Amino acid sequence: MIVWGKRGAFGAVGHAACQLTVSTEYLDIETNWPTGCGGSAIDTAAARVSLGSMAELRLEDLSASNIVAANSLSLKPGQEQFIAPVTYSAESSVVDPATAWQRVALLDDRVVGFIHGNFDPENEHEEFRACIWRINVDAEVQGKGVGRFLATALAEEAKRRGFDRITVLWEPGEEGPEAFFHRIGFTDIGETAYGDVIGALAL
Repeated sequence: MIVWGKRGAFGAVGHAACQLTVSTEYLDIETNWPTGCGGSAIDTAAARVSLGSMAELRLEDLSASNIVAANSLSLKPGQEQFIAPVTYSAESSVVDPATAWQRVALLDDRVVGFIHGNFDPENEHEEFRACIWRINVDAEVQGKGVGRFLATALAEEAKRRGFDRITVLWEPGEEGPEAFFHRIGFTDIGETAYGDVIGALAL
């Protein structure tokens, strides 16, 4: 069900990795979260965001046609250490493939980002009911708003499903994603038994 270890090893479609890939990309993207994250859900291939002189981003389901490209997203040096917080690895058994929400961001038909979310309102672990399990943005386009685009899409989907917040876990560290999550509205609400921070964003 869940693949851990080597970055990008999603396995078969429908069995995508529940790693959380984080990076310094999160530290220099736009800092304002869309007000209220309102509006309708962002459907496959419908979400778009301007990247200035670059083409528009599109959101698509993770599928057989794009999973190889999603597996191949690169990281900048030093980012590998933040791929998978210990808590996600230890608690991987709580994730049901049927509750996974997996999308890729495309720029000029090239996969430049990936997000894995989980929507499981009955999960006994509150922090896993509507959460980000993984965000990864290709090194070449980090800092261009791709991470914000993906997080916003997941927030819109969560709101459409009736959730009033989304959560994420991250490993503390100077080069980690904490500043990014704080700037887009996440606040620290606790810590796991393994020392990972639990962040929450009200919708």
